[in-house]
Amino acid sequence: MSKKTSIENQIESLREEIRKHDHSYYVLDKPLIADREYDKLYKDLQKLESENPEFFSANSPTQRVAGQPKEGFSKLEHRIPMLSLQNSYDKNDISEFYKRLKKFLQTEEDVELFCELKFDGLAMELVYENSSLHAAITRGDGIIGEDVLANMKTLKQIPLQLNQKDIPVFEARGEVVMEKSAFLELNNYQEEEGLNTFANPRNAAAGSIRQLDPRVTASRKLSMFCYATGVVEGINFESQSELPKLFNDLGLKAMQVGDFKSFYKDLNQFTEKTEAQKKKLIEKWKNQLSFVCKNDEEAIQYYEIIQNIRHELNFDIDGIVIKTNSIALQEELGFIARSPRWASSAKFEPEQAETIIEKIQIQVGRTGALTPVAIMKPVIVGGVTVSNATLHNQDEIDRKDVRVNDSVIIQRAGDVIPEVVKVLKDKRPKDSVPFLLPENCPVCDTPAKKDEGEAVLRCPNPACQARVQENLKHFVSRKAMNIDKLGDKIIEQLIDSGLVSKFSDIYKLESEKLLQLERQGKKSVDNLLSSIEKSKKTELGRFIYSLGIRFVGEQTAKSLAQNFGSMEALLSASEDELMAIDDIGPKVAQSVIEAIHQDNFVSEVRELISVGIQFKEIKEKSSEKFAGLTFVITGTLSVPRNQIKSFIEDNGGKVTGSVSKKTSYLVLGEDAGSKLAKATELGVPSLSWDELQNLQ
Repeated sequence: MSKKTSIENQIESLREEIRKHDHSYYVLDKPLIADREYDKLYKDLQKLESENPEFFSANSPTQRVAGQPKEGFSKLEHRIPMLSLQNSYDKNDISEFYKRLKKFLQTEEDVELFCELKFDGLAMELVYENSSLHAAITRGDGIIGEDVLANMKTLKQIPLQLNQKDIPVFEARGEVVMEKSAFLELNNYQEEEGLNTFANPRNAAAGSIRQLDPRVTASRKLSMFCYATGVVEGINFESQSELPKLFNDLGLKAMQVGDFKSFYKDLNQFTEKTEAQKKKLIEKWKNQLSFVCKNDEEAIQYYEIIQNIRHELNFDIDGIVIKTNSIALQEELGFIARSPRWASSAKFEPEQAETIIEKIQIQVGRTGALTPVAIMKPVIVGGVTVSNATLHNQDEIDRKDVRVNDSVIIQRAGDVIPEVVKVLKDKRPKDSVPFLLPENCPVCDTPAKKDEGEAVLRCPNPACQARVQENLKHFVSRKAMNIDKLGDKIIEQLIDSGLVSKFSDIYKLESEKLLQLERQGKKSVDNLLSSIEKSKKTELGRFIYSLGIRFVGEQTAKSLAQNFGSMEALLSASEDELMAIDDIGPKVAQSVIEAIHQDNFVSEVRELISVGIQFKEIKEKSSEKFAGLTFVITGTLSVPRNQIKSFIEDNGGKVTGSVSKKTSYLVLGEDAGSKLAKATELGVPSLSWDELQNLQ
């Protein structure tokens, strides 16, 4: 075997192994190896491909993100139109649909139905030719859509090459969605960046896929559930219920088929279950919510159960889809105009409510962001009492034309965030006037500013009482200075009484003055002062985090502490030194530079140190043997948890509080509960304390 042939085989072997791990991680939710091992495989492949460009392949796992933004999307035609379904908002219409099926087929026998979720996302068609991903087309008008191949390739869950080779044509259709947890995370990021937030997960998914720069899409957490096909050559299937397994075998993600009788037995009384029982049942069924139903009665039962559990799912659905299960019967039934006769959707009524906006308040956050919040007459939406909703910024208020005293329709966006959907302008008072955010901060009257490229107005005054208050709450929080007896109400009292206006004032509080505050007795004051004194001895990373530097989270603060070793060294840092740290980019570096060049910031840091803040010595890492590994500790162990946590961190690892696909190992003690169950489901290996110490 020649050297070139050997290298080519090595490259292809690595590609196959990485594809296998991508499929296990992103499709099956069962990681086979730790992140560090995966990263090593990926880097090895990148190196070999870079050194041997003659073996380039567009289907390589390294070719997911294009280098440069596009100017626009090209148009492509669907070989088979992506038709829409007939919709209904009444579960009784399921029986009418079923009667029409039987009448057309001229049968009195039961017609087997396939029932599945109606995902609320962006419809997509993936086109594979000779088993390689050739195009990704949005629904468009059903005939012609946009080719978003470069963006869809960034979803590691999407195989660039099907698991089965030599399939001439395979068109997979499905829905691109953003999970609710990812939606909240994205909106928090957008708000912190001063960018427009998304109204709901569907808009977030659609907006992410239609980015001209694939690198933006790659930064978003998206999934695609496949549920139908377009043109298929080289593969045969006889029923709709065969498709989920076929998709899975080919490397694509689909909601799997469960046993309807077991599903009904478990979930038909879902609303009467306890919260713990509900959580356990959702965990059991979350990946197998498609079913074969023998008739319309079971399909209606399916509709009712899904309607009851929809809020517990981590992605948005807006109904169910019912299809004739037999492909032969689908062909016999054919189409009516632009809808299939053999399928229908039963949507859920939007969980909305009408209420009145009584006022619009401007909240000032610790970074100075001015956020308009609608204060409304309380109303129940989806089982939750809602009394306020963020209006995000002036652009959003103008777009919806929201005013004080307006009657509005609200809903919970993504079943999470209260959102004003529509203003009922026919009920608007005649003396109504458009709402404008104030030009000055409503708390300190400093002129508000809007940074270039941001949608959010900010108060630039660091001494603003609202900013001070929010910053103080952050400063004393558990992950920061951890002054556990200093709650929000006491902070507000201290500010209102003039006893505290900056961090260092906390450490100058005296018993005599605290006793003069309302509802403060000697015991509570002693406890508060003791808690403050205890907080003086802290870790440098905690202290840096507590200072509230924009974009510096808990992990970044730890990195700064580890790299600089002292507060004085950090105060003297250059931008180049900051950028040299692995997990710090230009935005964070610039924010830190701005902070340490402010006289007030530097003097306050030095004042805190002068009043007694001391830093525990930063231990040198014993080794880097756990670098890239993430651990979760659970159960009762023979040594304290903080000792285990320190051991892991001293050896370069990270400790998190919850089990996820990115968890490398579960450190397991006795009486472990839900974390062990989650780890078992995800295939995360478990270790005892002894095994952890011997792990290489």
